Amino acid sequence: MIYHVTTNENWTKALDNGYYEAPSLQTEGFIHMSKQNQVSGVLQRYYSGMKDLVLLHVDETLLSEPLKYEYSPSVHQDFPHVYGQLNLDAVVKVEHL
Repeated sequence: MIYHVTTNENWTKALDNGYYEAPSLQTEGFIHMSKQNQVSGVLQRYYSGMKDLVLLHVDETLLSEPLKYEYSPSVHQDFPHVYGQLNLDAVVKVEHL
């Protein structure tokens, strides 16, 4: 299982579109994901004080696009990245934060 934090608004848009696309897909070429033990750090670093967030629980075996684990030197950890749109059937749970 891998995870992705987004806003409820972005998730609703994904449901309307039939796929999820984070802004990072256009700017960096992939969607940032996290392992379970990385989620709290991601929330602290990038989403502090934000409201109306959801955590997507993604079954990586159901992804239709490539998944790569890549090293992040700023935190000295490997993070999962999805290189393409996130197919909605890979999202097995949506948790409101």
